[in-house]
Amino acid sequence: MEKRHDTTHRLVIKALAEDDRPREKLMKYGAEALSKSELLAILVGSGNGEENAVSLMQRIMHDSGDNLQNLAAKSLDELRKYKGIGTAKAVTIKAACQIAKLMQAENVDKGTQMDSPQKVNDYVAPKLSGKPNEEVWIMLLNPRLQVIGDKQISKGGITESSVDIRLIMREAVTALATSMILVHNHPSGNVSPSREDDRLTLKLAEAGRLMNITLQDHVIVGGGKYFSYRDEGKL
Repeated sequence: MEKRHDTTHRLVIKALAEDDRPREKLMKYGAEALSKSELLAILVGSGNGEENAVSLMQRIMHDSGDNLQNLAAKSLDELRKYKGIGTAKAVTIKAACQIAKLMQAENVDKGTQMDSPQKVNDYVAPKLSGKPNEEVWIMLLNPRLQVIGDKQISKGGITESSVDIRLIMREAVTALATSMILVHNHPSGNVSPSREDDRLTLKLAEAGRLMNITLQDHVIVGGGKYFSYRDEGKL
């Protein structure tokens, strides 16, 4: 007797209407017509026994808050926990997220005036999005508020012991900066400042005044959002 395989519950992309298949949809309407999940489904190629690639990536994106930065923050081990995502697919997803970061970095010109927190966020997002730990960076500016340099000051937290004000001021003086912007990330995605953030901001602003180097802003980024001390009237 011929053995038959039950495919009733197996969802494959070929079972979708042609206009709903990501590859065909891209060829017919262009990449702009596809969702994040559909674009990622093209990269991973297949799903698992219960989900096609689109459904699988929809679930992963849902768990990431439909945010690519949150997706980028997932480790290979976290991605491999999803049925149907092995090492090769997890690496492909991480590579796609990194390409997105590099594209964003290429779109930011160092000659841009950093006169708004949105511009600051655009500049630092490629450096900080997806990072599992807090990192503190200083952006050094010329009189036109253009970036003349940036440097990571600390990694792993923003306590007074981990962020050396003297190191920041030395970098600013060496670069002949006339102003600076402090930036750090909150991996949790909650960009509300902590008391430590407030204390560091006040201390750096005071040190800057003594050296005639203005602290233009302190911007906290995370989860595709940002908090600006200047915009909130805290600087």
